[in-house]
Amino acid sequence: MHKLRLLSWNVNGIRAVQKKGFIEWLLDADPDILCIQETKAQPDQLDMELLNIEGYSSHFVSAQRKGYSGVAIYTKVEPTKIIEGLGIEEFDAEGRTIIAEYEDFVLYNIYYPNGKKDNVRLKYKMDFYDAFLKHALKYKKAGKNIIICGDVNTAHKEIDLSHPKRDSKFSGFLPEERAWIDKFLSHGFLDTLRVFHKEPELYSWWDYKTRARERNIGWRIDYFFVSKSLKPKLKDAFILDDVMGSDHCPVGIELEI
Repeated sequence: MHKLRLLSWNVNGIRAVQKKGFIEWLLDADPDILCIQETKAQPDQLDMELLNIEGYSSHFVSAQRKGYSGVAIYTKVEPTKIIEGLGIEEFDAEGRTIIAEYEDFVLYNIYYPNGKKDNVRLKYKMDFYDAFLKHALKYKKAGKNIIICGDVNTAHKEIDLSHPKRDSKFSGFLPEERAWIDKFLSHGFLDTLRVFHKEPELYSWWDYKTRARERNIGWRIDYFFVSKSLKPKLKDAFILDDVMGSDHCPVGIELEI
């Protein structure tokens, strides 16, 4: 048995956060696996310093559109297999999914779509949610332990955002988005943070424009979910809200594998 520490962070541009000490932060935080979302970079835009961080192998998936979306995994434990995308061109063109198969579990790192722009993007988001769930359930039926992390772009319950009444009309807290999380969890998954922390005012995203972070007016939209088969191995779940550099902060879990 050994402890495994996993972190997930929407960095809102990896090149931007690199200038704010990202590499130093990663080496200091020392997770076994770090998943990042919204890299906003193509492979040829990344320098060797980012690609070769001491002690980690890195795996990047980028969007076709430059400066948009993108996910990556830095890992000390080498996966047995890396899968880029869900195998659906409409979603994979946006570089939102990387799946790492390990000996003891399958890890999804996902930057889920934002539905705020218009009804077309909201439908795209809901379709993505359903396609992801269908994909994950195949692993579950095969008896795999599953870990899912990333920016889900939806707050689940009223406790997960500062102004639930006001924001219930907007994508990110719409009834159908929240109902999808209910449906997803009903298939045998756990919201890891709520296993350990039932208290309010635990947020992972704050609006830059209104300087909301200073007042902790936020949303919890970044998650670690695990299949219930991993509950006995789950030792902690947390939010690192003192880590700056993005409009999101990192979230994490500890497992004993």
